[in-house]
Amino acid sequence: MLSLMHPLTSLILLSSTASAFYLPGVAPTTYEQGSIVPLNVNPLTPGESQDDSQLRSLISYDYYHPAFRFCRPEGGPKKVSESLGSILFGDRILTSPFELKMGINESCKSVCESKYKFDKPSALFTNQRIRQNYNFNMLIDGLPAGTPYVDPLTETDFTMRGFPLGELDNEMKPALNNHLDFVIYYHKAAKDKFRVVGVVAVPESRPDTKRNPDGSADCGVQHGKANFYIKEDGGETEVNWTYGVYWVESETAWATRWDTYLHVFDPRIHWFSLINSAIIVVFLCGMVAAILTRALKKDIARYNRLDSFNLDDLSGSGGEAEDGVQEDSGWKLVHGDVFRTPKNPLLLSVFLGNGAQLFVMTGCTIVFALLGFLSPSNRGSLGSVMVLLYTIFGFIGGYTSARVYKSFGGESWKRNIAMTPLLIPGIVFATFFLLNLFLWVKRSSGAVPFTTMLVILGIWFVISVPLSFAGSWVGFRHAPITPPVRVNQIPRQIPPSTTYLRPLPSMLLVGILPFGAIFVELFFIMNNMWFGKVYYMFGFLFLTYTIMIITCAAVSVLLVYFLLCSENYHWQWRSFTAAGASAGYIFANALLYWIRQLSFGSFTSGLLYLGYSLLLSFLFFILTGTIGFFASWAFVQRIYKSIKID
Repeated sequence: MLSLMHPLTSLILLSSTASAFYLPGVAPTTYEQGSIVPLNVNPLTPGESQDDSQLRSLISYDYYHPAFRFCRPEGGPKKVSESLGSILFGDRILTSPFELKMGINESCKSVCESKYKFDKPSALFTNQRIRQNYNFNMLIDGLPAGTPYVDPLTETDFTMRGFPLGELDNEMKPALNNHLDFVIYYHKAAKDKFRVVGVVAVPESRPDTKRNPDGSADCGVQHGKANFYIKEDGGETEVNWTYGVYWVESETAWATRWDTYLHVFDPRIHWFSLINSAIIVVFLCGMVAAILTRALKKDIARYNRLDSFNLDDLSGSGGEAEDGVQEDSGWKLVHGDVFRTPKNPLLLSVFLGNGAQLFVMTGCTIVFALLGFLSPSNRGSLGSVMVLLYTIFGFIGGYTSARVYKSFGGESWKRNIAMTPLLIPGIVFATFFLLNLFLWVKRSSGAVPFTTMLVILGIWFVISVPLSFAGSWVGFRHAPITPPVRVNQIPRQIPPSTTYLRPLPSMLLVGILPFGAIFVELFFIMNNMWFGKVYYMFGFLFLTYTIMIITCAAVSVLLVYFLLCSENYHWQWRSFTAAGASAGYIFANALLYWIRQLSFGSFTSGLLYLGYSLLLSFLFFILTGTIGFFASWAFVQRIYKSIKID
């Protein structure tokens, strides 16, 4: 368990240090002595419990939710402009009544003049949020106010975003943090020019804070001597919100001020995961290489030798050798059926088009993040870039779908053009919209506004759909990918398969290997996503993504080779579903993660978690299935080009 540093004095004496890690994103803001430094507020979000390290909710609430009774600025809070990705990820940044002046310490100050009282409904609501470990999320000069921690393994100081709304006392009674102390680190950029490079918040529960008649504030006793409780058994509880501000000079440069938030817990785990995945890749690539260089080479030589007998020995003197080869079962025996059009070619081509679009979008996003263009200081940049790239790459999706469908001999080209940009995105949008309805009902700030939904629809239909149509038009104008052998008119009968080559066992065997290559990094991604942490290990993610691609391709090629050797030529859907079966393990892992790391107390949080997990698993199914199909298609094209067919 991480040890939390409470004492304010240790924070003031502590000078923050940072490793030189530059993340481009936002231009620095320079302040003069006494100038106003903006403090904006973001929604309150559930955090990790200090007792059992579990998350108890997925629903965030607006800072100015009526039940919280927080002070409002004069004239009401104003919205701060945000990017599309920031809105999709749940940011709702608003102005606040806190007044911070650069370099001027304030030991005790009242947040507002008005008096706020908790009635019974608001008391029950707020205390329940305290029990669920909700956190304040405030931004000072765009930098999150956080809580200082020490990693017990490495003894490294770092900062976690957010700080608790309240805490449970020894009797498990919720106490509200009604006093906030901000320790703000600044760097002197030039003479009388300062920049904010660190923000730490120390929340405290004080029962006797009050505002004096002359406008000054009395912040009461220090933390630990008494607590402020909101009565739930009727009546009203008056609350006085107070805060203090302490400025500390730091040697930390502005370019490295995010380093304290980007902490890696035991980086050795990432390396062990990569080594484990690399071993899997080497093993699989070795098997594929053995097949290509030994088994296939012998098969091709034997089959071509048979053709030589058929052409040169018309007298029948080579009949013994010919019979020996003809009686041998193998992948050449299905050469007249291996390129036969699969069942539901329209649906498969639509899946492959969207999978290619996802594949390129994911790869480009990871590369941009790896190069440092998606800095956490530029809030929502990751989500915005993902939406932008997926929209632009609609052309690739349409082209791939049309070209594959034409190669399958499909004739319903109009349906293919329409379904490619509408089917998969429609499923994703409909699921997202339904889940969003539950957030609307709960009055959660995480609910995407209706206007943003209209913007997404506009981007979809005005940009992505036309680009997909254009790609489909280009794809249908290109010549189909012709198979190297002719397709027989009468389908060959498929003999019974062995157990491990049947659909379900083969999916279970093939799907576990790509999942095994990514499951460690997947845990870190899920942990950061659900617990609201900053994920920035894009170097590891890039290597993991590359290993996953190689693994999906290798296992799909192996499966198709064994299928063809057993005279089963239905490889198209089998390669797609087998590689995509890793999505089933992803969803099973999400359920296990729920059992071990999450403890939801409401139906809505559980439904949201299941819904988003299913949605991500479905997209992963499309992505990995596409990788498996195209690797298998290239493999089949290659081996049947290498043999002579009469």
